[in-house]
Amino acid sequence: MRLSEFWSRMDDEFGSAYASSLARSQVMAELGGRTAVEALEAGESPRTVWWALCAAMDVPEERRHGRRDPRRP
Repeated sequence: MRLSEFWSRMDDEFGSAYASSLARSQVMAELGGRTAVEALEAGESPRTVWWALCAAMDVPEERRHGRRDPRRP
């Protein structure tokens, strides 16, 4: 997962304003007691950070892979 995809998924799932706030404030044990932004800045993979956030925020399994574009088969 690229960093741009991480932010796209964050915006899709949480809305752009809340996604930014959440990424800077939600401390997660899975990320060594860091926020998503801190973990990304420390070199953690966006995929690892995304899955940690999904777990922390109880994102349903069917949405953890991103939202499907209804125009695509």
